[in-house]
Amino acid sequence: MKRLPPLTPLWAAAYAAIALLALALRLVGLNTPHALIFDETYYAKDAWALLHSGYERSWTDTANELWLKGSDAGMLAEPSYVVHPPLGKWLIAAGLAVFGMDQAIGWRIMPALFGWATVVLVAFTARRLFRSSLWGLAAGFLIAIDGMSLVMSRAALLDIFLTFFLFASFSALLRDRDWADERALAGRLPRLRPWRLLGGVCMGLALGVKWSALSFIAVFALLSWAWDCGRRRRLGRLSAERSPRGGWLADGVHAFWQTVVVAVPVYMSTWLGWLLTDGGYNRHWAETHPHPAWAPNWLASWWNYHETAYRFHNQLSSPHDYAASAWTWLFQGRPTSFYYEEYAQGISGCGTVKCSSAITDLGNPVIWWAGALSLVVAALAWVLRRDWRAGAALLGVVAGLGPWFAFPTRTMFTFYSVSFEPWLILCLVYALALIVSSATTPRRRRIAGWAVAGFLLTAAVTSAFFYPVWTAQVIDHSQWRLRMWFDTWI
Repeated sequence: MKRLPPLTPLWAAAYAAIALLALALRLVGLNTPHALIFDETYYAKDAWALLHSGYERSWTDTANELWLKGSDAGMLAEPSYVVHPPLGKWLIAAGLAVFGMDQAIGWRIMPALFGWATVVLVAFTARRLFRSSLWGLAAGFLIAIDGMSLVMSRAALLDIFLTFFLFASFSALLRDRDWADERALAGRLPRLRPWRLLGGVCMGLALGVKWSALSFIAVFALLSWAWDCGRRRRLGRLSAERSPRGGWLADGVHAFWQTVVVAVPVYMSTWLGWLLTDGGYNRHWAETHPHPAWAPNWLASWWNYHETAYRFHNQLSSPHDYAASAWTWLFQGRPTSFYYEEYAQGISGCGTVKCSSAITDLGNPVIWWAGALSLVVAALAWVLRRDWRAGAALLGVVAGLGPWFAFPTRTMFTFYSVSFEPWLILCLVYALALIVSSATTPRRRRIAGWAVAGFLLTAAVTSAFFYPVWTAQVIDHSQWRLRMWFDTWI
């Protein structure tokens, strides 16, 4: 097992620079625009209701206007029916509790911080996965400057929280792999493994944000089991005495309960606001409907809520201007417009006849298109070279993208792809590292290194070009149209 290289002061400074860059990109101008953009109109208000009642409440038709004036007079006493679990909205509520609803930072600060934390986590997880400070830095840099991650970090939606907890689970399981390897080599691998338990906790938290975490949970539990089976095989070749006790079935049982089983009570805990109050939607359903005698009323009502939400998700198929099928996501074929305003000359700093201000969840095309190609590289490396790193990175993308193809008629959006973006970045960095490592002479290695550096520079320049339409900058309308070259429906 190749050891993780030490983080020298120079490398630590480089990682700190990436972290500061990511933080600045996500915090500067966070108050702009002062509006409820796209689905903020749901989640910000749900968060405020949770903060004050413990459950989501309905709002009047004029609630948005009142909200932007700093008033919650549009909040009604009646509960609201929502189809996503509460955790992401509770996290948004934490920002509102600190900054209030008078400024947009109140409902956007927590997504920004979680988006920043995701960048840091990707950098250090890639460093561990590839055993390279250089490639960890490259991964952190790419996700720090990408528009998909940036836009989702600057909007009060749920998906950036989902991304963080999913990748935190993967990172914990990767750390568990190293932890278990070290102890198995010493002949003392315990069954109770703290890093894997942490992975299970993060799985439950991810599920508490969105149910789309389910596919990741299944894949990660199997991946952890596969790593255990691989360890048993490797150590068995070295020494029978060093091989962990039990067999592949026992490994599977322990992997299952320390991930999937642990995730269940964690997920249930995210519903405590609904469970501990009595005003939430469907909270007293069981009191007037038949249900199994063994189930207490709260559990029967909670389960019925889940059944209705499941039916809603399965039947969601309504036309939307920005609906995007899953097959378009990797190529950013149909980005979502979160916000758009036009200004005449002299208004809001507009210096030309007409200006535009927009927020569009367009991922950096250089990163996403190259990332799509890197999936092929990762697949080949996994199959032909049996490189577990390529397989681990690829499976994260499969877990996030694959299940959506099973629902071709469901309404879906490009920004759902942010959930698997960290693994797309890992596949891309794997391909870049492979280009350099495959060079057979010093001269070819230098050429490969310069090519990779050129790619990173191109990605940075492209991000700078698109930055105005990621952050609602007021720019000349023709410049906005230039950045919307893909937008043939305008």
